[in-house]
Amino acid sequence: MPEILFAETPTLRIAYEAHGPEGGPPVVLLHGFPYAPRGYDQVVPHLTAAGCRVVVPYLRGYGPTRFRADATPRSGEQAVLGKDLLDLLDAVGIPRAVLAGYDWGGRAACVVAALWPERCAGLVSCTGYNIQDIAASVVPGSAEQEHRWWYQYYFHTERGRAGLEANRRDIARLLWKLWSPEWRFDDATFEASASAFDNPDFVAVVIQSYRHRFGYAEGDPAVADIEAALAKRPVISVPTIAPHGEADGVGPVAGSAGHARFFDGRYERRVMPRVGHNPPQEAPALFARCVLDLL
Repeated sequence: MPEILFAETPTLRIAYEAHGPEGGPPVVLLHGFPYAPRGYDQVVPHLTAAGCRVVVPYLRGYGPTRFRADATPRSGEQAVLGKDLLDLLDAVGIPRAVLAGYDWGGRAACVVAALWPERCAGLVSCTGYNIQDIAASVVPGSAEQEHRWWYQYYFHTERGRAGLEANRRDIARLLWKLWSPEWRFDDATFEASASAFDNPDFVAVVIQSYRHRFGYAEGDPAVADIEAALAKRPVISVPTIAPHGEADGVGPVAGSAGHARFFDGRYERRVMPRVGHNPPQEAPALFARCVLDLL
């Protein structure tokens, strides 16, 4: 296990891991739900071998990351994820970095790339444009897609909250299997990430995130201006590579086929054969290549 460092931001004490030379080109790697920094363990060596300075944080609600005040809303909405990333860059003294992530982490990276492009040297966003269209969340998808989102609807209920509290590992393991059907991970691999779900704020942050994106929970007033900007579906102008697992069990590969319209500048979509929802752990060399091709 790499050494855990801490960055003090206005809202959080963010736990993170750092690798590579201090003066190397900075890269921030961001995990999703329900995953953890361990997903990048096989990506990091490719990047440090190329001389990169690599920072891998635990998102709010994961691992040793903690809220600084009890009164802070335990929000997991997209605006706070982006603001946390911006605050982290400030706290660790990185003026500009390649931002790379998937799921929640990809969303945080997209938010910063869209609203603070001067802080983003390049973007790797799995499944493409990852900023939520909350206004359109009431529009139903196909029956097949609605079925894939069962866990989100479960979390909209108090039964779902209680279920996540009681069965967080069981739910996470099932999602790993459903979302990456061709990935044969073992118990040790799962447990290495699952320990991050023991954070005391994990359940509250996850539940708020999945309720907020459908308009069923209020957002944090402190980031209301950021949410308003995101509601306009801002175009991303930084160079971007969008890897998408061909076997992604929650976001089918066809979903990102038309995402070029959200990007103004270099944009490349890369479909990864036999890869599911967790490209860094399923295809670390291919994921690392996406980052390196932007440097």
